[in-house]
Amino acid sequence: MGKSLVIVESPAKARTIARFLGKGFEVESSIGHVRDLPSTAAEIPAKYKGQAWARLGVDVDHQFQPLYVVPREKKTQVKKLQDALRGADQVLLATDEDREGEAIAWHLREVLKPKVPVLRMVFSEITKPAIEQALRDTREIDERLVSAQETRRVLDRLFGYEVSPVLWKKVRPRLSAGRVQSVATRLVVDRERARMAFVPAGYWSVAVDAAAPDREPSFEARLAELDGRRVATGRDFDDEGRLTGGEEMVRLDEAGAGELARGLREAELEVAEVKERPFTRRPYPPFITSTLQQEAARKLRFSAQRTMRTAQRLYETGYITYMRTDSVQLSAEAIAAARRQVGELFGDQYLPEQPRAYRGKSKNAQEAHEAIRPAGSSFRLPDEIRGELGEDEQRLYELVWQRTLASQMRDAEGTTTSVRLSARPGGRQATLAASGKVIRFPGFLRVYVEGADDPRAEQEDQERLLPPLSDGESVSVRSATASGHSTQPPPRYTEASLVKELEERGIGRPSTYAAILQTIQDRGYVWKKGSALVPTFTAFAVTRLLEQHMPELVDLEFTARMEDELDAIARGEREAGPYLRDFYFGAEGDGAVAGLKELIGSGWEGIDAREVCSVVLGSAGPGPDQDVAVRVGRYGPYLQVGQSDRRVTIADDIAPDELTVEEALRLLASAAEGDRPLGNDPESGKPVYLKSGRFGHYVQLGDPELDDQGRIKKKAAKPKMASLWPSMSREELTLQDALLLLSFPREIGRHPESGEAITAQDGRFGPYLKMGTETRSLAGHEELRTATLQRALELFAQPKAGRRSGGSTLADVGTHPRSAASLVVKSGRFGPYVTDGTLNASLPKGGDPATLSVEEAVALLDARAEKLREQGKDPSVKAPRTRRRSSRAT
Repeated sequence: MGKSLVIVESPAKARTIARFLGKGFEVESSIGHVRDLPSTAAEIPAKYKGQAWARLGVDVDHQFQPLYVVPREKKTQVKKLQDALRGADQVLLATDEDREGEAIAWHLREVLKPKVPVLRMVFSEITKPAIEQALRDTREIDERLVSAQETRRVLDRLFGYEVSPVLWKKVRPRLSAGRVQSVATRLVVDRERARMAFVPAGYWSVAVDAAAPDREPSFEARLAELDGRRVATGRDFDDEGRLTGGEEMVRLDEAGAGELARGLREAELEVAEVKERPFTRRPYPPFITSTLQQEAARKLRFSAQRTMRTAQRLYETGYITYMRTDSVQLSAEAIAAARRQVGELFGDQYLPEQPRAYRGKSKNAQEAHEAIRPAGSSFRLPDEIRGELGEDEQRLYELVWQRTLASQMRDAEGTTTSVRLSARPGGRQATLAASGKVIRFPGFLRVYVEGADDPRAEQEDQERLLPPLSDGESVSVRSATASGHSTQPPPRYTEASLVKELEERGIGRPSTYAAILQTIQDRGYVWKKGSALVPTFTAFAVTRLLEQHMPELVDLEFTARMEDELDAIARGEREAGPYLRDFYFGAEGDGAVAGLKELIGSGWEGIDAREVCSVVLGSAGPGPDQDVAVRVGRYGPYLQVGQSDRRVTIADDIAPDELTVEEALRLLASAAEGDRPLGNDPESGKPVYLKSGRFGHYVQLGDPELDDQGRIKKKAAKPKMASLWPSMSREELTLQDALLLLSFPREIGRHPESGEAITAQDGRFGPYLKMGTETRSLAGHEELRTATLQRALELFAQPKAGRRSGGSTLADVGTHPRSAASLVVKSGRFGPYVTDGTLNASLPKGGDPATLSVEEAVALLDARAEKLREQGKDPSVKAPRTRRRSSRAT
């Protein structure tokens, strides 16, 4: 009897599915894509190397035919699949049910070329009933979805490979452009521009703590009107600090607000008006990919990548349905499971009479046909599976479970109360306002409250109690305070709010958002300050170049229309070839537009690199050549005044809205001081200087040797140099500090048994002790100052924490929730990393070892393990240590 070969994308998914299939099935993994466009020149087959289009990997002159190759690292896996194909009487391609999954299935068929029937097997959850149903409902590969995904891949290749070289030549090398990545970067840059142009406005407010006789609670009321004019609040000022309400508004200053507060302390308040209104809040729809990313960011502090990695693991192990979807619909089975569980947990009074149905915004069903929900026909309670999941998986599963149940619960109902109070402080007519909210029936709020980037928005679902009040009664004032305020610039995007913005504008697709956010950070266009996304000055330069010389490529509406075109291809309403031709060569006839080839080829050499790479901060004084600007150079950003030599290098991760003209001039003045002599070394008599370099301040002992023509001798010994420690400042550095820095490496004693010298040194990867060929890391630079022979002997008595077992321990994180292994952060050659003793994972750039949580550590290790599995390696086995081959000529 033959067998059925089932192929999925990941080993984890293969292991789970194999449990539900009988002996007649063999389940293998493709470990992602088995074919793609060539990523390097070495991957281009020899017969195509001479072709002009081979660099692109797309033959633009022949129907945009893509050149697919099997990457070197996938050849072993393809061979394994070919071997598994022998003896099979059918092939079931069970890759994910979205466009990319369909494309992977198509590539598998094209590469393996089976002689037996090939069928497509799709499911939205990995449970036994779902797998059995998928076996009964197999179908052919959907060529329309394949065409849409191939068009997207070709489109992205054309965009990236044609635009990126322009950035290399006009901004700096190794930059990249992308169809969605560049638009996402522009959104972040535009928000920072708004912050830089923002002018804060100051204003004052007055609030009282009021109480009704013999009734609790007391409540806050705020001054709303004064002498018939509304009191200005923050929302009444524009971004340039101007009051928008004109004469109809009054802007309180400190003196006026203080006087009113004093008058209100002695005043009697009278209830002028009480209004009560009922309200109803409907539950939120179940999660789709983008809303899951947003809520996980707000509630769990997960990055988009971390959310998707965790959701992928939950899906592949059978806990949730497919996590790449833009459908808010639930199956009849899921609705029944949710309603049944609501009734069991909260009672039938929390169930609406009819099941709830939701409609999404997407016009296309290219993603999965159901929202993200707990898998199965009955939902497992979070407490029931607590011991089965890691911390991240547990928290994300509970979030999905809560949202799914809430979507099938009754509305929340309550009453809002608004009260107007009148008083006459100092003979002026004042009106104060207070509001309250009472939830009469919590409905879905019993389970779930949606998060918000602004904490004040999240408070809308919370009760605010007011005592019973009636028109005309008196209310006493317990206290009155005046407070000063300043308007705030528009908030920076977070990952959650940027995903929301992209989704609302129709840019990108749910399955791409995590990758987009990671790409703009990896490419150096955006960095994180807390949870906020901050653009670098490199991002400003790239965005400005594209806006001025290729505006269509970063036009928000144009990019959204591209998504609509791709959706139309997926629905079979448009052909891929004509669309790609219009995009690349341009559309003719009515509404003719230039294509990408024309945009790139029409005089980009004439782009003024200096102009697009400049961000003007302001003026240093009168005159046309006094602009203070940040310029992005080949080696990073620097400050310059006009065309002068007044310049200084700055870090690329400085927040642009914080770099004011005043701060820029201070940095320039500091650099203009040049080398600062600190004094002479008492031993050698040589001068000691404080200098500034690209990588910060440093001290130098003596001057370089010069030849007869005043040039530095090539073979002469260089002056000794040493960088300042992080705790040292340029302004306070003394000659004694400099001599201390220059004293290293310094012998602190000799080993009493071996007689070997022990030295304290400051190296590339931090301070350390050295004895012969043995080294031991020190905790910090200050320990260099205090290092003693006794301390050194204690460290050398301990086992060496080498590269194999890790460097010095920087932080003890805790215990792994699944394996009970100790999680520690160690110092490594390429930065800090977390390890469980078997697996190592680097911390993200800028990550603080001291604040790393257990769940974050586990997520990093799980991501590393998954990457190793994709490479066909076993993450539970330590990689053998290999000797690096020297690149030096012998």
